[in-house]
Amino acid sequence: MKKKKIIAALIIVTAAVIANVFLAFRIYDKLSMYVNIFLCLVTDTLGVYCLSNIETLFRVPLDIYRSRDMFWDLVKNDFQARFVGSIFGVVWAFINPVITLLLYWFVFQIGLRAGDVGDYPFILFLMSGLIPWFYVQEALNGGASSLLEYSYLVKKMVFNVGILPVLKVASALFVHAFFLGALIVIACMYGIGIDLYIFQIFYYIFCSAFFILGLSYFTAACTAFFKDMTQVINIVLMIGTWITPIMWNAENTLPPMMHKIFRLNPFYYIVDGFRDVILFKKWFWDKPVWTTYFWIVAIVVYIGGVKFFNRLKVHFPDVL
Repeated sequence: MKKKKIIAALIIVTAAVIANVFLAFRIYDKLSMYVNIFLCLVTDTLGVYCLSNIETLFRVPLDIYRSRDMFWDLVKNDFQARFVGSIFGVVWAFINPVITLLLYWFVFQIGLRAGDVGDYPFILFLMSGLIPWFYVQEALNGGASSLLEYSYLVKKMVFNVGILPVLKVASALFVHAFFLGALIVIACMYGIGIDLYIFQIFYYIFCSAFFILGLSYFTAACTAFFKDMTQVINIVLMIGTWITPIMWNAENTLPPMMHKIFRLNPFYYIVDGFRDVILFKKWFWDKPVWTTYFWIVAIVVYIGGVKFFNRLKVHFPDVL
């Protein structure tokens, strides 16, 4: 255990050093210098916070590694169980997103003629925003209801309930991977070829899964005591569909200050990142301030969510 803590501490310190170097070499003017100094201080503070919560930060990955065979069996069974008894089976997992995508495309491109996104085809702009958002919706809804759905496992004292939110976040990746593949194929059909930027897609998938997992721990624990939490999440996701933004180009529409306010939404970073991969051809280190900001928020949410979940989990068998 001591050896694992030392390795984990080295990982955290290395990440903090890389973040500081990353910001230091991205100073363009006096204002950005002050912003970067502030972010370096925040990053160092976050590093100290991570070191003080090192067991919380690495507990989930270690739990999954120890029970990896059982975990992947549960992930596959979870994906298949949603469609047991239906005629078309897993096809339903793809029909709803496709219909939603076509409806949005028709309304904005054909009906409202509001598809001006510069030199890029609107369908690609729309898909590169909607596809990560579909994953956010499915994974977050699944994570929030994971304890309710697997209440029979929660009541077994030998079962590690901490892997249930991870189970839902991982299960949602099957459909997400399919649509990302379709997006890349369609981009190639429009003449936007595959290049080195495409490898960033794994980075942004990890960003999505990590941030959603932190939220899922919090929402799953809340849902166990407050069943209406799932309805609250649906409302928040509905609002998030329009303020992220997904169907419209915020950079070309909003004033600069308002645009920065919108970018405080961590999901904006994820959606914008997928567009950087497919359309804009930018590396994530080309926006150091927003990359640092996202990871600060994501790590704080993750650690806070896991601690909140672990504090309440002793009560789960009694309330489910």
